[in-house]
Amino acid sequence: MKIAQKLAVSYLRTKFKLLSSISKKRAAEKALELFRTPQSRNKKELPKIFEEAEKLQFDFRGVTIRGYRWNKNAGRKALIIHGFESSVVNFDRYIKPLTGKGYEVLAFDAQAHGRSGGKMISAPEYAGMIREVYDRFGPVHSFMAHSFGCLALILALENIRHDENCRIVLIAPATESTTAADTFMRFLKLDDEVRKEFDNEIMKMGGRPLEWYSISRAIKNIKAKILWLHDEDDDITPLADALKVKEENFPNVEFVITKGLGHRRIYRDNKVSKLITDFM
Repeated sequence: MKIAQKLAVSYLRTKFKLLSSISKKRAAEKALELFRTPQSRNKKELPKIFEEAEKLQFDFRGVTIRGYRWNKNAGRKALIIHGFESSVVNFDRYIKPLTGKGYEVLAFDAQAHGRSGGKMISAPEYAGMIREVYDRFGPVHSFMAHSFGCLALILALENIRHDENCRIVLIAPATESTTAADTFMRFLKLDDEVRKEFDNEIMKMGGRPLEWYSISRAIKNIKAKILWLHDEDDDITPLADALKVKEENFPNVEFVITKGLGHRRIYRDNKVSKLITDFM
């Protein structure tokens, strides 16, 4: 970690320690705001394949969502869904293989990400955006998602009619929201009282407890055929959470466990890329 980053982390922890000493509830409110706010926005130069795409945009709850479409009016449709602090531009390697298979390909930056508007995001908001994309540009027959996008997709599909002919690729899924919150709380060095208030704020915001936002819970309601890819060395979304789902032996879920690719290199790996496009 660079000196500037260490100073920023130290400042944050000091700020929250002081706020926590004044009000646990207020500290939890501010922690949730930070939890929902991407700290970086990928707006790098568009890869050439994105320059060739049809540009799309729509309003979602007062936020402008921007995206791309290739091979319009092809038969089946595929949707690419990125993770937290990412962008669909990171998945440029998948466009030509999917259009080559006869797909119309759709890809959108979520709110607070890439070239879309907004400053904050949550799992239910992202799921809502995916449902909006489905309603406006679907029906979608195949989905590919990474990390936080996997959680949003599975939550969305609980409310989208689909069957066993639907194909889903989950890459390094954020399987449990409780795990993400635990990691976040440890990072800020916040105590159990603040965590309790944090959970209360999530319940107030979405009407559901934190543990409800879980792939292991929602996947039981998914009929689609699923390819789940996870790396042993993933330090963002731990394999341990994925293995608990694997133990359930869902007949429609195929697991592929890799080694040495981590959380992001996994979807850039040539063998993994071919496995994904062949599956879809």
